[in-house]
Order: sequence, then C-alpha cells, then structure tokens
Amino acid sequence: MQLSDPERLTKPPCNEKSDPMDRPSSSGDDEQTPSETKGFPPDTSDTPKEPSKRGFLPIFRNRAFLTLWSGQVFSQLADKVYLVLMIALIDSRFQDANQPISGWVSAIMVAFTIPAVLFGSLAGVFVDRWSKKAVLVATNLLRGLLVLTVPLLLWVTQSWGSLYNLPVGFYILLATTFLVSTLTQFFAPAEQSVIPLIVKPGNLLSANSLYTTTIMASLIVGFAVGEPLLALADTLVRGISIDWDFGKELVVGGSYAIAGLLLLLLRTGENRAVVEGEAPHVFADILDGLLYVRHHRRVRNALIQLGILFSVFAALSVLAVPLAETLGMKPSQFGFLLAAGGVGMATGAAILGHWGQHLSHARLSLYGSSGVAGSLVGLALSTHSIWLAFLMTILLGCFAALVAIPMQTTIQAETPEEMRGKVFGLQNNAINIALSLPLALAGVAETLLGLKTVFFSLAALVIAGGVLNWYISGKGSAMSHKADK
Repeated sequence: MQLSDPERLTKPPCNEKSDPMDRPSSSGDDEQTPSETKGFPPDTSDTPKEPSKRGFLPIFRNRAFLTLWSGQVFSQLADKVYLVLMIALIDSRFQDANQPISGWVSAIMVAFTIPAVLFGSLAGVFVDRWSKKAVLVATNLLRGLLVLTVPLLLWVTQSWGSLYNLPVGFYILLATTFLVSTLTQFFAPAEQSVIPLIVKPGNLLSANSLYTTTIMASLIVGFAVGEPLLALADTLVRGISIDWDFGKELVVGGSYAIAGLLLLLLRTGENRAVVEGEAPHVFADILDGLLYVRHHRRVRNALIQLGILFSVFAALSVLAVPLAETLGMKPSQFGFLLAAGGVGMATGAAILGHWGQHLSHARLSLYGSSGVAGSLVGLALSTHSIWLAFLMTILLGCFAALVAIPMQTTIQAETPEEMRGKVFGLQNNAINIALSLPLALAGVAETLLGLKTVFFSLAALVIAGGVLNWYISGKGSAMSHKADK
C-alpha cells in the first residue's frame, strides 16, 4: 500500500520491530527532537561506548566478521584489477599502433560510472527487502560469471566487424563493465548493512578501520601488481595449452567467485521480517531514506562530511598530474603521489582501530578535518620539494582516515536495520556525485586559479565541514534541541 506524504511522516519508515542496534542517548537531554515528532527513532549520542576489549583482537575473534572480511579481500582485489584487465584487453585487441588509449579507457570509465549514478539509491531500496547474505553471494558470483564469459564472447564476435566505427567486441567490454558496475551498486549497501549486524557497537570503529585498511591495500596492490599478475596468469594458462588465452579473466573472475563462495558461510542474523515484507514502493522508499537523513542530524552531517572528503580526493587525483610536473616528475608518475595517500590512510586506519575508541566521533572528525586542511595547505607550499610533498600526501591520507572511518561508523550505528539499505544507497549516490563533479571541475579551476589557490580552497572547504560537524554533533546539538522547542 502506497503511503501519502502525511502518513509517511507519522508512520515508521518500514516495520515497527525494534532494532538491536538502537542505543539510548547518553547526552542527558530528554527533550523531544524533531525526528521523534516525525516518527523516526531519535538521534543517539555520538559518544561511543567503552568496549570490553579494544583494538582489532575482538573482531578477529568474530567468525562472522572474518568470513565477511575474507570475502571482501577477494572482492576488492577483483574490483581494483578489473580496470587493469579492461586496459589490457583494449591494448591487445582493439587499440591501433600510435593510437592513444585514453579514448577507449574513458568509454569504459563512463560505462562503469553510469550505474553508480542511476542505481545507487534504487539498489539500497531492494537491499532492505532482500536477504543481505543472498545479495552478497549473488552479486559476487554473477560478477565472476560475467568476467569469465568475456573470452568466449570476444571469440564469438571477433569476425563480426564494426558497429558505428567501433569493434563489436568493444561493445561486449562496455556491456560487461556496465553490468559489473550495476551489481556492485547492490553489493556495496548490502556489505555496509551487514557489518552492524555481526559486530558489536563498541567494535564498529575497529571493524571499519580494518575495512578501510583492506580497501587501501587492495588499491595499492591492484594498481601496482595488477599488470604483472595478469601477465603471469596468461603465461601459466598458455603453459597448459598454446591456444588458451584467458588467464587474465580467470584471475579477476575467479576472485569474484571465491568471494561469493566464502560469503556462503556467512551468518548475518538479520531481521527476516524485513526480508519477507511487502514489495518495495521504490520512490516512496527512497523518500523514506531521504526523510530519515533529513531528520537525523548526525547521520546527515556524516554524509556531508564523507561527500566533502571524497570530493577532495577526487580533486587530488586530477591535481596530482600538474603537481607531479611541478615537482619535476613525469606526469605519468602521478600515481606515486596517490599511492602515498593510500599508505597514509591505511596507516591512519590501523592507528584508529587500536586507539580511537575512547574519543567521540565528532572530536575525531574535527581533528581529522583540521589535519586534512593543514596537509592541503602544506601541499600548496611544497610544490618545489618532492619529499615534503610526499610527506604532506601521506599525512593527508592519515588524517582523512580520522574523518572517513568515524563518520561511516556513525551512519552504521545510528541507522536502524530496516533503513540501512536505503541510507547506504543514498550514501553511494552522494559519494559518486561527489567524485564526479571535482573530476570535471578541478582541472579547469587549476588552469584558471593556479595549483596553490585550489589547494587553499579545498583546505577551507574541509575545515568548514569539520567545524560544522563539531557544532552539530557536539555542543551545537543541545542548542539545536532548545531551538526546536
């Protein structure tokens, strides 16, 4: 049954079953918040509970989390090597001599980005109604199957000629990329929704720290050893038969398949009432997610903080090219600067996972935002010192972990189970938009304003977001409650 707008504001968004992750506020403020008057659960306190044991040891003793994390390792590795695979296939099959590869790769990137923009929120709606374990398993197995069928499809279509001046085989790569990205939009919110189901609230920060470390490690490993790994796989497969040429696809597709098989062992303990509920009213459910975010200050602001952070990193990926030139490096070596940022974020995540639990998320975000802003200013002032630039980039990644991980933990801990898919779907959409705009604008801004001015502007944006989060999640929260009266 479709709810009218007034009914949606006064009725809980999904079912009325209490969520095991709900926590009473420890702020001492008993006044009713606007979210309570709208029928949503109230904001919970940002102050984390003291876990019985800190650091990574408790989550390494959690079998369900280890299963999920093991699946993530293979899935993330496949994600990062996938682009390397596409470039290798283009180079070996479609690119002509002396023809730049950038046009081919840009088309692949567009095919990968479109589903992220179109289906991010939509996927979250269905994730809330489906078994999250089933989504995790199916999306990995299907992605693996898609990649493994690429060699067969390219072989079948190799004599089909061209369509609109492009080989039919290249359209196969575009379609495969589009479908793989679409499945990823379902996998991402399901993965984020499962973490709070299998990890205690006091250990969420450590769990997210380990996840961030894994993502950064897979990013560095994927781009650093992806090409030699695929080449080695091809060599080994050709050693079996001279006519076989699918070693690269076997590595990527096999990694997805292994992730899916590992996740078959996962026990989520999820709320089956949500899974067996009525079919979703897509736009109504998306509106429920928007209303939930609107009426929960800390969740809303955490999304804003993550959007700002990802915008900065997207801009940095563009600005790294002229920065590398300024430092006397080859433009093609800009990846070393980005890898330094990844090393810093992995380091910050590891530190935070061990010693970050005794600080509030708002305080960590303020410290992290200040550090990111300071690192951006340092980058602006180190355009003629390669070692200082690398140091600032490492610090930038380290401080960024102090923003990203607590904000992600806040969203997980304060969103009820039946709303997580919608909220994480909205988060994926927001982050994809935050990644897209700077990619288009950063280069133009650098040309018009100069590298230093752009870095200073990004620093101002980050510190403004950090202060806003401190105000809303800290002392400003109590003031806002009084104003609501």
